[in-house]
Amino acid sequence: MLSLLCIALGAFAIGTEGFMLAGLLPAIAADVGVSISVAGQLVTVFSLTYALASPLLAVATGEVDRKRLLMASMSVFALGNVLAATAHGYGALLAARIVLALAASTFMPAASAYAAATATPERRGRALSIIYVGLTMSTVVGVPLGVLVGQRFGWRSTFVGVFFLAVLAVAGIWRVLSPAPAGQTATLSERLAVARRPEVLGVLVQTALALAGAFTVYTYLAPFLGRAAGLAGPGLAVVLFLFGGAGALGNLLGGTAADRVSLRRLLSAVFAAMAIIFALLSTAAELLPPSAGLVVVAVLLLWGVVGWSFPSIQQTRLVGIDARLAPVTLSLNASATYLGISLGAVLGSMAVSHGRVLAIGWLAAGCELLGLAVLRLLPYRAQARPEAPVAGARFRAPDVG
Repeated sequence: MLSLLCIALGAFAIGTEGFMLAGLLPAIAADVGVSISVAGQLVTVFSLTYALASPLLAVATGEVDRKRLLMASMSVFALGNVLAATAHGYGALLAARIVLALAASTFMPAASAYAAATATPERRGRALSIIYVGLTMSTVVGVPLGVLVGQRFGWRSTFVGVFFLAVLAVAGIWRVLSPAPAGQTATLSERLAVARRPEVLGVLVQTALALAGAFTVYTYLAPFLGRAAGLAGPGLAVVLFLFGGAGALGNLLGGTAADRVSLRRLLSAVFAAMAIIFALLSTAAELLPPSAGLVVVAVLLLWGVVGWSFPSIQQTRLVGIDARLAPVTLSLNASATYLGISLGAVLGSMAVSHGRVLAIGWLAAGCELLGLAVLRLLPYRAQARPEAPVAGARFRAPDVG
């Protein structure tokens, strides 16, 4: 348990650094002398780097001891935060975000592999969930705290705080974790073969579209709430805290519902609900005065519950397609997630650069409707056919990065 908590601290640091930019974009943009839409590309470059680098780094580091890999990647992540905190221009900050993405895309798969390889089969799911509690808690605690610290001491101080979190994680991993030799890892060609399977490819496209919609709004949430509800500073931090709590609840509800309800029906409901919620966000923001901001906040919290239910439902569906390939398909889904985040940041920047920050909900709703269309139009198979050839089946699931 102590080993897993040390790894979860690293995940908490990664989640805090990644998500807190949504509340700091205006301050960062003003300091480095760029527009908010250009500053939003800090999210794009991080997410795109993560999406593309994660499978490549998993293959390249497949033979490295998991403990050493966790220490090395979190050390690089700590260095990336120093680079970000001391960056004096937009280009330097962009480079720091690339370093941070490379470190994060190495750490998270290695963390999952360590938890799966060292836990007994009956406790494997619990071990994985403990690690991802770190990411969940970063949205509840890390992000609003980062916004408060950034408002009081400047946005650079938030990167300094994450640096100390990363150093603590490295120290804990070095002191507590036992060496864990790497197992066999699927090659890049085998991963691509799995991704080309129609039932897997359809899920990955849906994941990318769902996250594109979410991060069209989330990336520019600070300027959106400033215009729609007059929120900034402590008020913004409180709303982000409530949003994180709603997300944690949604994650729990999604996992529970996935065990009881038809996954296709459940996903259809989530996509449709998200399209309606994002449309309502922009409608309320454009038609109601900032004094009626409670309506916008209420819709935002509903988004937290519904939106954060999606990851657990989608991961359950991927495991159901073929449990033998779960480590590979879940890794591919992580890449699709960050590809969607980068697309969302670009879409949101298009609206913001044209002075239409309140319209980002409409773009997000369009992404969710496209996801719903892909879900309904493509063939759906809950489980793989027994006779279907399985690429990478020779690999033991717990050891695949």
